[in-house]
Amino acid sequence: MNHPTTKHPKITSCYWEISQLPGLDADNIKLLNKCGIENTQQLLARGSNNAHKIALSNQLGINIRNISKWVAMSDLARVPSIGYQYCGVLLHSGVSSVNQLSHMSIQQLHKQILRLYVGTIKSRQICPSVDVIQTWIKQSQRLGKN
Repeated sequence: MNHPTTKHPKITSCYWEISQLPGLDADNIKLLNKCGIENTQQLLARGSNNAHKIALSNQLGINIRNISKWVAMSDLARVPSIGYQYCGVLLHSGVSSVNQLSHMSIQQLHKQILRLYVGTIKSRQICPSVDVIQTWIKQSQRLGKN
């Protein structure tokens, strides 16, 4: 007996203008643009490993921690349901890559994000739901397989 297989539609990475990443000020955006980095795909390519991050940090005169943070957010923003809107939330909740996200427990990640929202915003009302977080994790798993 043949069992139908469930096909999931292919997920492709999303890339954003560098100005849409949270936490970048106008001066940082100008510096990145002068180096030819106008979107998150270009930033991911230029910061693909530690040596490249160090080189970019030296070229821009920006602390490597900032470069690493921007590269991590660019990676997380590739997940369609996360985008630039939630990449910073995930980073501040301890998630620094799509690969790491793909291996996380939904309940544990929800606890981490809820702790962030209650601690910084003093509200749990606007915290992403378990269903939303489940979508993030599922999409990250499918992105990793493409």
